[in-house]
Order: sequence, then structure tokens, then C-alpha cells
Amino acid sequence: MSKIKQVLLMHRNGMSNRKIATAIGIDKCTVNEYVRKAKPSSLSLEHLLHLEEPELEAQMFAGNPAYTDEHMKHFLDKLPYFREQLEDKHVTRLLLWEEYRKETPDGYSKSQFFYHLKQNLVAQKQVAVLRDIYKPGEILMIDFAGDKLAYIDTQSGEKIHVEVFVGTMPYSGLTFALAVPSQQVEDFAYALRLCLEPLGGVPHIVIPDNLKSAVIKANRWTPVLNKALVDMGNHYGFAVLPARVATPTDKAPAESDVNRIYQRVYAKLRKRVFYSLMELNKAICELVKAHNQTRMQEHPYTREERFHAMERGELNPLPEQIYEVKHSKTVTVSLQGEVRLAEDQHYYTVP
Repeated sequence: MSKIKQVLLMHRNGMSNRKIATAIGIDKCTVNEYVRKAKPSSLSLEHLLHLEEPELEAQMFAGNPAYTDEHMKHFLDKLPYFREQLEDKHVTRLLLWEEYRKETPDGYSKSQFFYHLKQNLVAQKQVAVLRDIYKPGEILMIDFAGDKLAYIDTQSGEKIHVEVFVGTMPYSGLTFALAVPSQQVEDFAYALRLCLEPLGGVPHIVIPDNLKSAVIKANRWTPVLNKALVDMGNHYGFAVLPARVATPTDKAPAESDVNRIYQRVYAKLRKRVFYSLMELNKAICELVKAHNQTRMQEHPYTREERFHAMERGELNPLPEQIYEVKHSKTVTVSLQGEVRLAEDQHYYTVP
């Protein structure tokens, strides 16, 4: 941001783009791009020079990360309180900032605090493209990406291919991705649990694709759901409505997000080598976070800002206990008074 300000300052003083590039030590095409982006701005050049970094970034780079600093997590935790206080006509933004700085002395400056607070209000007031179809906090769509990622097993040197679970909140577009060993029920339930926890709540409806770990028998009217998913829905308090067979429009946002994950995660990881599933997931998490904190081209807010402004407060609370997969099976007692459970390959005596 400081180099951009230098470019704008020298441009205002009448220096040519070539001379600016030589003076600062950057490419002339980069200088041309900065100057080009500054011209159509609704703000004057003088005003741009006085903006703080987040505001200047929003003006110059729609589509770049809106915020990545350490203060944002604390700000988002306090956001519901700020919104509640602003409903009182006697409470001002300045008063809230003064209280915020007493609690967090090294937190945001006044202009940054006002900017992020304004972004929340903007995200609240903007009309969603599919507002009539999706309601805030109502639906979570989940799917597995068709293409796999991989890591190297350090013991055998073998390349291990893994599945990538993708979840999306269609109202805000907030996205989640996680690599798991397989699409089996245990891995599917684990991925879904880790998807719900960062949301800080539970949506009312989960729409899965017709994968075997979610739907045992697909049917247009009465699909047979996997018992583990039904139990998980009962535990967390969400309904399961699987998408219809061969009807991708039922989960169009999830299909679109899978494509975005290909472009913004897979493509950026293509030249990297990982030696554990944990290492791979750490890289995926960082790239998905950057995606959620990227200002959208057609809206003046990010997916994460939209989620915190409109959806987080509409979610049901998470249960105190995490969900554990339970298996039930009808078995025959042998003449020796034993039963065999295939899950752990053990025999158990019975009365």
C-alpha cells in the first residue's frame, strides 16, 4: 500500500509513469495499472492519498483480500455487541471505538474501526442475488470435489490420494474445504463436523449430494438416508434434504464453489509437495480463508463479511458434545454364545 501511495503522489506531482517506475524500482506496467485504477475511482486523488490501508485496498483492488490481520478475529467476536449497541440512537460509533480501544489498546485505529463497521452495515443492506430462494443461515450445501488431492507417505514414499469435502452457505457464499482419506461415513461425518464448528452454529437444513455416505438409496420423492447422517442431524438439530438425482440446480452454489476451489486452491497447490494430511489441510485452510476474505467483484463486501453481517446470528447453537458415529447391526449368536462385529474384527460373548 505504501508503494501505491508513492506512485499516486508522484503522479499527482506530474512525473511520468516511466520515471516513477525507475524511482521506486517497480515495473512500468505496474505503475500504469495503479494509475489506471485510481482514475475511475469515485474519490479524488488527494482523498485516496489520505486513506488508510484497508480503505485504499478496497478502492484499488476489488477482488483482493479485504483483511488478514490479527485484530479481525477480536473485532468479529465483538461485532454482535457493536450492532446491538448501535440500535440505541444515543450511541455513536466514536463511543464504541473508545470502549473498544480501552479493551484493546493496540487494536484498530478510529478510521479502520469505522471502515470495518461500515462494511458490516453495507453487507447487511446489500440485496443477495438469490434472496428469494435462500434465507440467511437456513441452508448448508455439501459435496465432494470430483478431483482428488494427494500427499506423500513418509514411511513408504507412496502417493496417497485423498477426497476433498466442500461446504458452502449459499446466502453469503462462505466456503469450507477439507481433505479426508475417503468418502466413507466416518470421514464424511468428521468433515461435516469440522465444517459446522468454524461457522459457530448450525444451519437449519443440510443439502448433500447423493453420495453413499449420505444417501443409501436415491429416490426423487423418498430417498433412504444413511442412518449415521440422520443421527448426526438429530444430534446437531438440522434437517437433511438430499439433492435430486441428476439435478445439479438443486445445489448449484455448491457446484460453483467446487469450481472455485479448483481455481483458488487446487491450482495454487499444484507445484507443492505435502508429506502428511495435516500439512495438506493447513495449506487448504489458508487458501480457503483468503477466498472467503476476498472482496467480490460485483459486491463491495467479502463472503466472510456477508456471513457475519447476515447469517451467523441466524444459526442454531452448537451442541455441547461433538457427534460420534454409531453403528447398529443385527447379528446371529453362535453356538458358543458369541457374536462377531465386522467393524473391529472381534468376537464378544453374550448372555
